[in-house]
Amino acid sequence: MQSFPPARIRNVALVGHGGAGKTTLAEALLWCAGAINRQGRVEDGSTTTDFEPEEMQRGISLSLALACFEYQGHKINVIDCPGYADFAGDVVSALSVADLAVFVVSAVEGVEVQTQMTWRMAAERDLPRMIFVNKLDRERASFERTLEDLRSAFGAGVAPLELPVGEEGTFRGVADLLTDTAVTYEQGRPTSGPIPQDMEAAEHQVHDALVEGIVVADDVLMERYLEGDVPSAKELEETLAKGVAAATVFPVLCGSATENVAIDRLATFICELGPSPVDRPPAVVEGGGSRHEVAPDATGEPLAHVFKTLADPYVGKVSMFKVLSGTIRPDVVLVNPRTRVDERLHALFTLRGKEHIDVADAPAGDIAVVAKLSATATGDTLAPKNTPVTVPVHSLSEPVLSIAISPKSKGDEDKLMTALHRLQEEDPAIQVRRDDETHQTLLSGMGETHLLVVIERLRRKFGVDVDTAPVQVPYRETITKPAQAEGKYKKQTGGHGQYGVADLRIAPAERGAGFSFVDKIVGGAIPRQFIPAVEKGVSEAMQQGGHFGYPVVDVIVTCYDGKYHSVDSSEMSFRMAGSLGFKEAIAKASPVLLEPISWLEVAVPSTYQGDVMRDINARRGRLQGTEVQGTGEQLVRALVPTSELLRYAIDLRSITGGWGQFRFGHDHYDQLPQHLFDKVAKKVEAHA
Repeated sequence: MQSFPPARIRNVALVGHGGAGKTTLAEALLWCAGAINRQGRVEDGSTTTDFEPEEMQRGISLSLALACFEYQGHKINVIDCPGYADFAGDVVSALSVADLAVFVVSAVEGVEVQTQMTWRMAAERDLPRMIFVNKLDRERASFERTLEDLRSAFGAGVAPLELPVGEEGTFRGVADLLTDTAVTYEQGRPTSGPIPQDMEAAEHQVHDALVEGIVVADDVLMERYLEGDVPSAKELEETLAKGVAAATVFPVLCGSATENVAIDRLATFICELGPSPVDRPPAVVEGGGSRHEVAPDATGEPLAHVFKTLADPYVGKVSMFKVLSGTIRPDVVLVNPRTRVDERLHALFTLRGKEHIDVADAPAGDIAVVAKLSATATGDTLAPKNTPVTVPVHSLSEPVLSIAISPKSKGDEDKLMTALHRLQEEDPAIQVRRDDETHQTLLSGMGETHLLVVIERLRRKFGVDVDTAPVQVPYRETITKPAQAEGKYKKQTGGHGQYGVADLRIAPAERGAGFSFVDKIVGGAIPRQFIPAVEKGVSEAMQQGGHFGYPVVDVIVTCYDGKYHSVDSSEMSFRMAGSLGFKEAIAKASPVLLEPISWLEVAVPSTYQGDVMRDINARRGRLQGTEVQGTGEQLVRALVPTSELLRYAIDLRSITGGWGQFRFGHDHYDQLPQHLFDKVAKKVEAHA
């Protein structure tokens, strides 16, 4: 594929709620541009951008996909983004390199939750936005209702450039509000003509409102308009393009991706109204303790931002990057400032789904791909050696759901961890950690579907099958009354034996006080050098677990007497005596279980506040207060037992229809209620 100057490049992210038709629209754009000769279908698993087996099986996009094509003298890099909340991390990655976000909205369902969530992300970045109302050929489709939804959700900047000609089964084209003409389609082929008579009055009214909305942004045009001189369609487009680049005007187009109605017009508007990389603010980079801007100059020093990594078991690691400055050519050597590793970029290519297309070079503003970078991951920067700057990246949301995993085949532990590391490079939203207390390997992600897809990819890409289990709650034990016991360790072998006796008294400490050891030995009952060994034995026994097998906390242990042997006593014998004495004493001290309590913050629209608060109460939570956030949402704060939050991500999504967002973390330990304590105690006794 030939190179294009930055001004002729358009980097477009297709975003919106799942099921709105983003992947079908990407397919229609590719077909319209002649980049593919057959238009695939999501239902058949034959689309260009949904090529992973897990996507074909589910019929939804699970990760971003790049698809480039040429149109009207421009290169358009389309990034087809997932619409499902579990994979929002890829949307963040796409928005970091896009110069325009095209929001795909279904004319049947209207503005849905992920559309609004993504709009908020784009607004935070001042990213130019355009809206495509899709599925106007479907039953119950309504452009008028959808336009009302858009204006209600996104404000006065929403500006329709087209009206549908017909709706549902009669939808056949669009009325162009800039030129006062209609374009109808027969098997994807356009025909221009006059506005249908039954639409003339409504079209003229919307046309006049659109023109007034555009000329307000230009003083010269406004003055001419007030004098009765109506600007030409070209002048209106030029002014509109400035508003789009400034992210103050959000054009609304309409059509049908499945029937190829008005897809060519969308591609044209992307070229004519969509900003190029040079129309966007320069990239901000950090280096040498300061921040500075880097313009997309193809003659500057090469600088690139890696926004997505793919783990290919055959090709190796594949890295997608946007060139922020300079022109990157094959075999250039750049440094990764994070890892301080020099990376040689061998053969460059771009992607059209899974198809590799060779490119001679990649100028500033363009998106390209390279394979086999050794120490570069998603979010990294590739910079000149003498200028090791980095591009700040937006932090991803913390994982909200975890499961325990283990390899089905013994001996596959190393293989599993290697595979998980490779998948983490591909998807930074995945987290893996080993819980030393429960001895579980925990896989964390953004939701149930996210975790299921990770498990499927472990098997398909790396040949690792895993078993899954619920996350174990890290309970603690403590005592409710004093007790005492003698810890005696006596062992006779050939030669020196082992002998040590430690008399211990244990008592409850305040919650959160931890472990205190008190030395009350007098008269040399235990030699001074052996007393630390007693403390160490007690501490080890507490960590190994008390009566119910969980670590013991909040206990005061007093060593008040003991016995020793001048020959057979040693540090080991008194360490064992301390451990044995503590284990015997705790069984007499009415041990109880403590459960972890988490702080919880839930952000929801006020409509769902009552439902969320009732659900928190049902989870044994204690509400701590509410407040209104800057977004107008309610922030609900509470303290909730951690065991009640293990599947909260799934439940909150159900309660709020996907609107609820939450975060949580460990706060403290509190005593487990008696009815739950009895259940745990029975399980422990059953496994004893």
